[in-house]
Amino acid sequence: MASILRASALYMYLALAAPTFAQFVKAPTDLTTTKGNLDLPVRWKEVPEGTCELTPGVKSYSGYVDIENNQHIFFWFFEARDQKPEDAELTVWINGGPGSSSMIGLFEELGPCRVDMDGNVYHNPYAWNNVSNMLFIDHPAQVGFSYSTPIPSYISSAGSVVQLPNATCPEYAADVDCATRSQPKQTDTANSTSNAAPSMWKTIQGFMGAFPQYSRTEFNFATESYGMYSSTDEIERATAHPREPHISLVPNFFFFKGGHYGPIFNAYIESQNKLIDDGSLPGAKHINLRTVLIGNGWYDPLIQYQAYYNFTVYPGNTYDYRPYNSSVEEQIYNALYGPGNCYDQTVACNTGGLNEICMAADSFCANEIEVPLGNEGRDEYDIRELTPDPFPYSFYSKYLNSPKLQQAIGAYVNFTSSNGAVGDAFSSTGDDDREDGTIEATRSLVEQGIYVVQFAGDADYNCNWLGGEVIAHEVDAPGFGTAGYTNITTSDNIVHGQVKQSSNFAFARIYESGHEVPFYQPLIALEMFNRSIHGLDIATGEKEITLGCGYKSVGTAKSEYREGNGTVQFKVLPANATYNTTLNGPNPINGTSSAGGDAASKKRGMMTRAKQSLKSKRTFKPSFGRKMK
Repeated sequence: MASILRASALYMYLALAAPTFAQFVKAPTDLTTTKGNLDLPVRWKEVPEGTCELTPGVKSYSGYVDIENNQHIFFWFFEARDQKPEDAELTVWINGGPGSSSMIGLFEELGPCRVDMDGNVYHNPYAWNNVSNMLFIDHPAQVGFSYSTPIPSYISSAGSVVQLPNATCPEYAADVDCATRSQPKQTDTANSTSNAAPSMWKTIQGFMGAFPQYSRTEFNFATESYGMYSSTDEIERATAHPREPHISLVPNFFFFKGGHYGPIFNAYIESQNKLIDDGSLPGAKHINLRTVLIGNGWYDPLIQYQAYYNFTVYPGNTYDYRPYNSSVEEQIYNALYGPGNCYDQTVACNTGGLNEICMAADSFCANEIEVPLGNEGRDEYDIRELTPDPFPYSFYSKYLNSPKLQQAIGAYVNFTSSNGAVGDAFSSTGDDDREDGTIEATRSLVEQGIYVVQFAGDADYNCNWLGGEVIAHEVDAPGFGTAGYTNITTSDNIVHGQVKQSSNFAFARIYESGHEVPFYQPLIALEMFNRSIHGLDIATGEKEITLGCGYKSVGTAKSEYREGNGTVQFKVLPANATYNTTLNGPNPINGTSSAGGDAASKKRGMMTRAKQSLKSKRTFKPSFGRKMK
């Protein structure tokens, strides 16, 4: 049923937001080809100044790493703003999905620019390339601007990509988005996290070889969710607010989450480093991995499906919002713990289950445990908001499909935010329902001296912080169990969150933030990032952090602060709503307040954080049911 509803949403979107002209992309002719490490061809160009990065003198490059004959991985690189780029560290950012473009992170969260409703590009003062060279990668093949085989096509009423004989939009397809897309072929992309790791490693190798001037120092890896959106979220927003008629959407009929990519990809990088160091991989470069950051990650489904119940029912979220009546709560509990239901199916999947077992488990758990929140009209990625949620802004999609921009970056296909073929490929192996060694890989990275920072916006339901906190304890980093939560100090002297840290492992809870923390709380996101990549503690940025350094945060065993319902919305916001990071919610519209919940509670909450007083009205103690041994 969920698949049918999402397909219907896509069809409605196409009917409401049909383009008025066809747009096909010609092969770029101005790319320079350079051999990267492993002799991988890297086709690239310098992006014209003023394209996204508006800071004079700061360069950016984009192009493709051709890792296989039918796998062409798109990248967009930005130099560091505030230091000499040749001396700055290199950080890779990828979004998850699986199947979601890293242009989401670039334009919605932490890139040099954003795009407003009128298509104007504006400066992001909190961009992460303030302090690091940043490399955004659309991965795996067919995601975003990456492609396998580019084809002229349209989207059918069933949501399928249908190839056209040539780059001419026939009359029968004129209303269903003719465009150049990657051929949706599952065999030409990855179908699991472990299967995707080698292609990511090759992409990094290619870039480092083609741009050695930016690969001299430490390497950092930052990711979010599976590595974010199911394209379902984008479809639902576009259906209700058809403001971007040139977005190319392909249906992804499953909810996917993240946290798989970060641990597994970087464990693979470290294993390849050992082979490089002993001479077994000639032509490859040792990647000096220093830091791994994972925002609102999806690691262990057994733990995190239970966290859906804990976040919405008992003990509940810190926004004092219960979305369900008692009947629905009982229904979800039974679907979770009843004989043969979600918990048991997930155990079966993770104890040697075949792909079919894991697929069935994930489908059942998603539909019966996760999806009910969406049925209540709430946004999975920010429980404070109703759907369609205009935040974070997605106006950039139209910008990325403009011929001028595509020529500027050397794109060979139209942009899609999420790719259904990739999502279906991962679904075919049940990857979403597998823990797949993510916790063990995280522990191994910590033991090798890599600085690992897990953080979570506490309004996100999809990969919520209650589950993330349990995951952090499961990593079992030395000393973490006896560390305490302490306030994270920032340059604005407002408490935006707390952190629990022991040496080179940290878990941070970020207040008043949905799934994409750098959008909702840009200052603390940037300062956490800056501290971590420079080997400093997350709480203050004053103490040097190394493996076994003995640093341990001091504070309460639990993060007890409660926001209350002051920023919870009970009316759907219009498409032109704007987000105020000071108010932690939408700006007033037409001179009236758009705050939901108790306005007095909202004011009290802001004053409380400003005074850095975190005394809660009642202790908040997450509680979980059975847990897989």
